[in-house]
Amino acid sequence: MEFANKEYFLLLLLLIPYLLWYFLFRRKTEPTMRMSDTNAYRFAPKSWRMWLLHVPMVLRMLTFTLIVTAMARPQVHNSLETKTVEGIDIMISMDVSTSMLLQDISPNRLEAAKKTAAEFVAKRENDNIGLTIFAGEAFTQCPMTVEHSTLLTLLHNVRTDIAASGLIEDGTAIGMGLATSLTKLQNSKAKSRVVILLTDGTNNMGDISPATAAEMAKSMGVRVYTIAVGTDKVTTMPNIVAGTVQYVPIKSEIDERALKEIAATTNGNFYRATNSDDLRRIYNDIDKLEKSKLYEKIQSETHEGYQPFVIAAIIALLLEMLLRITILRRLP
Repeated sequence: MEFANKEYFLLLLLLIPYLLWYFLFRRKTEPTMRMSDTNAYRFAPKSWRMWLLHVPMVLRMLTFTLIVTAMARPQVHNSLETKTVEGIDIMISMDVSTSMLLQDISPNRLEAAKKTAAEFVAKRENDNIGLTIFAGEAFTQCPMTVEHSTLLTLLHNVRTDIAASGLIEDGTAIGMGLATSLTKLQNSKAKSRVVILLTDGTNNMGDISPATAAEMAKSMGVRVYTIAVGTDKVTTMPNIVAGTVQYVPIKSEIDERALKEIAATTNGNFYRATNSDDLRRIYNDIDKLEKSKLYEKIQSETHEGYQPFVIAAIIALLLEMLLRITILRRLP
């Protein structure tokens, strides 16, 4: 609480001469009665009225203080803080080809990619984020949404058996995966639009080449962060044969050159992840690079707060008058 007219508090200095008059000179103006001997009243008990004798004076001072406080114009400031968040539109384009089952990253490439992607999504609470998956073909698993619980559920359910079961053609269509993500960003009005493209192979499927998709992203002003996941070493991949799981040694090839060109064309970055910690560091790096913009406006409203003081002053004044005409009434 603040006071607009603080100078009015100087009036409270008038209480000092009033107190001096009350205790030093007031008795001289009161009527007296002469008695030959007051010894009989010396040890007489005081009535409860005697204890209330100075209450009217206290109430009068309180009334004066409250009136002065109201004249000083007490004001209450309510600060209304308005935050406007400008989120970033992000599409995650994830390779789900059969090679993502390779176990050079524990437990396998896909599960590690899903886990770290989920951690990234959980940090970006103000952003629209969607998910595209691709193998030999590409489709949108989840459109951009701020309801990240739905996105995380669909991300958790991503599996590689959609290619093995024939739902989509197996292979690696990097260009199609990127182009499909771009179609979800073309109507975006966000100032920052990003695609995170994760793959472990070489483009060998699809009607759109990675270079063409990169030029599309550049023309749209979309940055693409490319992640090559996996090692160059021979590793194992589970393969079901006659109802039993057999582990087949495989060495995958990653077209780093194409991924680097996509990143360079779109003013993004290229990353190589050979383990889960690398993936986590990559997503943390992207998180730092792509920060949402936060605008904060603080509005202040001022309310006059004199009303309670005026009401309290009236109550104190009425109480003083009531005491003077009732239990503390004096006869002339």
